[in-house]
Amino acid sequence: MPHLEVVSCLNLLFFLHAVAPFKLTGQQQWPVPYRRFEHRPAVDSYCEALYPFCPTGDRDGRIPYMRDSDIISVYRLQTPVWEFKYGDLLGKLHIMHDAIGFSSSESGANYTMEWYELFQLGNCTFPHLRPDQFAPFWCNQGAACFFEGIDDLHWLQNGTLEKIGELSGNQFNDMARWIQDDNETGIYYETWTVRSDPGPNATVWFESYDCSQFVHRTYRKLSQLGARLSSRSQTNYTKIYLYSGEPTYLGNDSSIFGQPALKNLATAIRQFYHPFRPHQSFADFAASLLEAFQKVVLEKSFYLYYNFEYWHLPMKPPYVRITFEEVPLP
Repeated sequence: MPHLEVVSCLNLLFFLHAVAPFKLTGQQQWPVPYRRFEHRPAVDSYCEALYPFCPTGDRDGRIPYMRDSDIISVYRLQTPVWEFKYGDLLGKLHIMHDAIGFSSSESGANYTMEWYELFQLGNCTFPHLRPDQFAPFWCNQGAACFFEGIDDLHWLQNGTLEKIGELSGNQFNDMARWIQDDNETGIYYETWTVRSDPGPNATVWFESYDCSQFVHRTYRKLSQLGARLSSRSQTNYTKIYLYSGEPTYLGNDSSIFGQPALKNLATAIRQFYHPFRPHQSFADFAASLLEAFQKVVLEKSFYLYYNFEYWHLPMKPPYVRITFEEVPLP
């Protein structure tokens, strides 16, 4: 049956291309580089934020121009995530949100700059399973928000507000141009950092892309522009880790969910994300926790969505960990 043999070979080649294209060439890079874009896409109308993104900031992301003679103070800002709703509860778990503050010596104006999710953290971490679409639907974008004022009480009450350096007006303007380019090309949020193990020599498979990473990138850029930054306190930041063996590339939406030959894989991905669906009742949530535990810990399996593509993670102890570790200023 030569015809069937040819078809089988073609199916095998397609499968190998879909699940391990990098393995065929032996050129996989770890950590996987974060994909950037030429411009930010329009937001799908299905995605709605419970709390509006950057309500008092400039809608086009513009940052005020500073005179070169101005001296701009730089502040490290940190507060527990969702402090407005839960107070210091998540701070006790070291789940913190990070931002940067600025103050102009000439005008006396203060500014806050932060990078966070357009549609809240849950939507950036897990997809919606829509009945009219087989592929999981993601509402995942993050962006920089720049607005006038620093809410001193908000940052000081349970967190940090500390001056760490000064800029010239020219350095600030150079930073502003870089921020706008970074904001247009780095469009989506990534919650997880994925490593091979907790040890110091672990391989990093994937890096997170979140509020603290934005702060680190900005500090490095300020250092490159000539600013000197220093802190009197330890500069710790929240990291959420997954631990796994070497990940396997699976493909994108069209290659997985558009191919009948990979229906079992597509179904497995949908079933994996089912426990993490939003708007569950308390009883459903309790059942979902058990289901998620079974998939991640007992079955040692996790499907990661990164660069708009799916990867399978063969999970291993300690599986998931939240740390609050020091990242020194540059």
